[in-house]
Amino acid sequence: MTFHNVCYKTKIKSNFFSFRKDVEKEILKNLSGVLKPGLNAILGPTGCGKSSLLDILATRKDPKGLTGEILINGAPQPPHFKCMSGYVVQEDVVMGTLTVKENLQFSAALRLPLSMSNKEKQARVDQIIMELDLLKVADSKVGTQFIRGVSGGEKKRTSIGLELITHPTILFLDEPTTGLDASTANAVLMLLKRMSEQGKTIIFSIHQPRYSIFKLFDTLTLLAAGRLVYHGPAENTLEYFRNLGYVCEPYNNPADFVLDIINGDSTAVSMSKTELDSINGAIATTLAEQFSKAHQFRKMKAELEQLSLENQKKKTVYKAIPYTTPFFHQLKWVSKRTFKNLIGNPQNSTAQICITTVLGLIVGAIFSGVKNDASGIQNRVGALFFLTTNQCLNSITTVELFITEKKIFIHEYISGYYRVSAYFFSKIVADMIPMRTLPGIILTCLDYFTIGFKPTAAAFFIMMITIILVSYTASSMSLAIATGHDVTSVANLLINICFVFMIIFSGLLVNLTTISSWLIWLKYFSIPRYGLNALQINEFTGLKFCDEARTRANITCIAPSPFTICTGEEYLKLQGISLTAWGMWQNYVALLFMFIVFLTIAYLKLRFLKKHT
Repeated sequence: MTFHNVCYKTKIKSNFFSFRKDVEKEILKNLSGVLKPGLNAILGPTGCGKSSLLDILATRKDPKGLTGEILINGAPQPPHFKCMSGYVVQEDVVMGTLTVKENLQFSAALRLPLSMSNKEKQARVDQIIMELDLLKVADSKVGTQFIRGVSGGEKKRTSIGLELITHPTILFLDEPTTGLDASTANAVLMLLKRMSEQGKTIIFSIHQPRYSIFKLFDTLTLLAAGRLVYHGPAENTLEYFRNLGYVCEPYNNPADFVLDIINGDSTAVSMSKTELDSINGAIATTLAEQFSKAHQFRKMKAELEQLSLENQKKKTVYKAIPYTTPFFHQLKWVSKRTFKNLIGNPQNSTAQICITTVLGLIVGAIFSGVKNDASGIQNRVGALFFLTTNQCLNSITTVELFITEKKIFIHEYISGYYRVSAYFFSKIVADMIPMRTLPGIILTCLDYFTIGFKPTAAAFFIMMITIILVSYTASSMSLAIATGHDVTSVANLLINICFVFMIIFSGLLVNLTTISSWLIWLKYFSIPRYGLNALQINEFTGLKFCDEARTRANITCIAPSPFTICTGEEYLKLQGISLTAWGMWQNYVALLFMFIVFLTIAYLKLRFLKKHT
């Protein structure tokens, strides 16, 4: 891999309340280099641009603001280069509820062609487990914040193993030693060294490695303030700086030594931040200018020019084939993993079912034995209102569906595991549907006959379907709002505000026929209103309340008072609910329409989510 005159600029957005324009910052400044098979380290102080350079080489950076040329064997990078190469991110993106072997099997199933048999794929997985020394923990869960799993080093090796499934010739790693102790970090780099000896080009950024790690490097790219300070064999680094007048003390770590040079040694520590930044910038400029006059730089430039001339005669023969497997194969495997993840997170799945069951028993006890009188009307409406609003409020848990796995999704999508559509529908089928269907079934079965609703099979199943559909629609709205966010707090706030207004316009807290015309249009956006209307029509149609009323208060139904409700139909008319067939069906049409619209919004937000760093 070679990179020619790479420059990268980005705009830093100003404060929301500031009147200043966005400031353009130059991250990388005219970088060139040759990265051959072996260990190619990108070293430099914090903020020097080493991670930006790594992402650019791996085609994982937003191309806006990027100039320069990157070649593979003298030819342009193919359109699906990021699917051909491997990339291990700094923060391990491994599904913690799955075992080490299951994570590797998932990668193999989606990244290896269908022409390979399952036996061959399993052999590839077993081979990688042996190569990475993961045999002892192959059947252990990786671990989450609730589940104790494998060690940090084993987790890092699992992340590397996921990328080795396809046998990539180029492997990128973003600071692979982060979070590891010195011994584990050394073991990881020894593993990478053995892999590089097999002909792989391994490119990684690293911050302040120990000497035993530094001496493993084949090529060192040293950056300072976005400029190239040194690029060449790592073993020649000290000699190069010695020729510039910088002598490394005995027993000093070469990595610490070169970083001290870039940072202005210890004399800059006591200075203010402004002075320090200006001195570091001057040092970086001076060192970059000195390297541009060095023999190593001229040799590298000559090699790059030769490759550029060859590139003009070559034409890329790669075809843009971003995915190895078809849609339904991806849907099956991502759904399978989602089910396993759901079962492996009892605090989300089992807890919600248990809470719903307890809540259903309590509500059934409170509203049990409704009668056909005035109190019976109030209790019926109260129970139906609770069931609909409870399903809406419970749907807030859907917020985390795409937020908790956002980093995993972005990494796997960019790496060519699956299409956005396959991931989206698998989450809907394997997570949202069961977690919204079961609570509706449980609540209906526990409360319907306990409370004493209309004792017919048709009314029972209509209530169950209505409650489930309300839950689906409310959950889809939560997804539409939350998808794309990094944290749940803002999404939860927006969703709660929406549900508060929806509950006000549901038809119980205020009679909708009395609301002003300039506000009444808000009722059409109320999810609980459609559910409550359908449930009330289902329950009150055909009910009579006058028999018990007459015996208790001696009221006749011939000329009832305005406060006397003798039939369920009279109550529905008072609420402004249509008694026609369309009056019932319009609620289901509205809920289905909102469900589809909200899911479409969620999918589009996921589809166009910023996936570049």
